[in-house]
Amino acid sequence: MGLSTMGTSDHASVVSINIFVALLCACIVIGHLLEENRWVNESITALIIGLCTGVVILLTTKWKSSHILVFSEDLFFIYLLPPIIFNAGFQVKKKQFFRNFMTIMLFGAVGTLISFVIISLGAIAFFRKWVTGLDISDYLAIGAIFSATDSVCTLQVLNQDETPLLYSLVFGEGVVNDATSVVLFNAIQNFDLVHIDAIIVLQFVGNFIKLFITSTLLGAVGGLLSAYIIKKLYFGRHSTDREVALMILMAYLSYMLAELLDLSGILTVFFCGIVMSHYTWHNVTESSRITTKHTFATLSFIAETFLFLYVGMDALDIEKWKFVSDSPGTSIGVSSILLGMVLVGRAAFVFPLSFLSNLSKKSPNEKIPFKQQVTIWWAGLMRGAVSIALAYNQFTRAGHTQLRGNAIMITSTITVVLFSTLVFGTITKPLVKLLCAKHSGATSEPTTPKSFLYPLLDNGQGSEVETGVMCVPRPTSLRMLLTKPTHTVHHYWRKFDDAFMRPVFGGRGFAPFVPGSPTERSIHENDES
Repeated sequence: MGLSTMGTSDHASVVSINIFVALLCACIVIGHLLEENRWVNESITALIIGLCTGVVILLTTKWKSSHILVFSEDLFFIYLLPPIIFNAGFQVKKKQFFRNFMTIMLFGAVGTLISFVIISLGAIAFFRKWVTGLDISDYLAIGAIFSATDSVCTLQVLNQDETPLLYSLVFGEGVVNDATSVVLFNAIQNFDLVHIDAIIVLQFVGNFIKLFITSTLLGAVGGLLSAYIIKKLYFGRHSTDREVALMILMAYLSYMLAELLDLSGILTVFFCGIVMSHYTWHNVTESSRITTKHTFATLSFIAETFLFLYVGMDALDIEKWKFVSDSPGTSIGVSSILLGMVLVGRAAFVFPLSFLSNLSKKSPNEKIPFKQQVTIWWAGLMRGAVSIALAYNQFTRAGHTQLRGNAIMITSTITVVLFSTLVFGTITKPLVKLLCAKHSGATSEPTTPKSFLYPLLDNGQGSEVETGVMCVPRPTSLRMLLTKPTHTVHHYWRKFDDAFMRPVFGGRGFAPFVPGSPTERSIHENDES
């Protein structure tokens, strides 16, 4: 599994794996018992259990060894992140996501860039005197590291059915933000930033846009390829296991291929999940649909829990804290300034961009109320594993550092992640209930399996009514495109999807049917003829 162990022996490796599996079981049981608790959610539970386990391990080794706690970027980026992001794309309500696509891109891409600039300038202004040994690329890397949000705590509290607009904005921004931060970070490492000029800036922007587009296209191609293969071969007639295995492996292949080509694996696997839920999922048998739905959700849940456990245990890696033990004031000061810049950087784009977004919306139901703006601002204050992974990449070699300045940045990152997750995360549940109470149920959608069995961006009867829109207006002129761009694009997309995409790649039939019913079998027979 790529776990860092207490030694090189097989016995130590087995002990390490046993510890993590036992802790995962404990997290699931304790998380279930605390499910109705007002202050605690599963992320915080896993983080606290990880911290407590780290203390126990340090005590049993008499503070001499903490190698089991070393954060592994490979474990994070190769094994834990893909199932979380893929399941997010697979389960998302696509109509809400694409209806708010421009706002999501504003927050996730433009907003992240604004936050990146503010945090980078703040780091240059404050850390030059305090932290020695850092150069311009380090300061810019700090901007990218602390622009990476972690909305897991908020998403665990928000209800996709009760507050669809808020959920889609927080969720969509979180995915695009992670991808933007990683792309920014990689671009910083690939460019010569000592001699910055207009050409370098243009190359930087061009590379950024190219990565976004190519990563998205690769994910879509991976999803369409899986849909085409399963539609043509009908694996389900012989084996449900083959269908499920092919979907899992094709999704993982798209992620790893993106990493191999130096693209954004996060964006690729996210859009692969969206395409698979729109086409591939409807080409498999009923048993495969149920299996894939729960398999992807389970893998994501385990990876998420493992991640917070891992971060909690790594926070107590004694080797890095030894470097800053002689000047704890500096470490606390750096952490406090970073937290302050995160708060300011987030506010600097959420409220202005929400104002701009509201200007373009004519319907009051589509506008973002101030209380929801506060929730969106709060949702992005927490920092998580992406920040830690990027910090380790920039400031350590193989999980270790011998430079005091680098050690300060690593420990400060850990402090910010722990503080923001435990303190901000604890307040999230009551805050969301307070701010979103009036919006609850206003635009609710059924919580029945229908919301999953009929993914949006389709021809489902009542799908327009559920989202509060009577019908998609028929575009007759350029004026319609300018006044209702999202609806118009959606209208044209549905015509194109029905005429060209579904006949080739499958997907749900033109009339709703119950999976496994005679209707489904007749559709399959028509496809074969």
